[in-house]
Amino acid sequence: MYFTLSDLVLDITQNAAESGASLVELDIQETDREFRFIIKDNGRGMDKFELERAIDPFANDGWEDSPKKVGLGIPFLIQTALQSGGGYDLHSEKDKGTIVTAWFDVHNAETPSAGDLPGVFRTILLFESPREIIIRRSRRDGDGELSYTVCKSELAGALGDLEDAGSMILLDRYLKSLEDQEER
Repeated sequence: MYFTLSDLVLDITQNAAESGASLVELDIQETDREFRFIIKDNGRGMDKFELERAIDPFANDGWEDSPKKVGLGIPFLIQTALQSGGGYDLHSEKDKGTIVTAWFDVHNAETPSAGDLPGVFRTILLFESPREIIIRRSRRDGDGELSYTVCKSELAGALGDLEDAGSMILLDRYLKSLEDQEER
């Protein structure tokens, strides 16, 4: 099980980034009742057999010394979503990409906290590939509404090398300031 929902978001987004995609889109939608994320990529995608293996926590490639990663991200996502009274949807087409959707009941005791979303966004934006990452965030609750979109290419155009220490500090401040701007 993951410590926070941010950990899940990071893990599944990293899968998308490593799929050979040129574009990864992350949408996070929160309400008083639900935390939902949708991760869409235009990478390699999976056929029906590969998708079945991706959700099977016991699947392996038959080699003891395989260089393959552990590969438990999607099974952990499914387990966490279902245990928290939420759900999931996986859609993938070979050579077209994958869409992973998961939602969680925020009032369920089994739902992990959201965690440090701005910190996870920074990490995602620093992924070497894909060329473009788009993050959309919306939160609607009794206290107000928050909504913003961040594009890797636009930030790189404004800040230069995102891995530069100065750029990272500015990126952190920018992402945290977006979270603090609630419209009432």
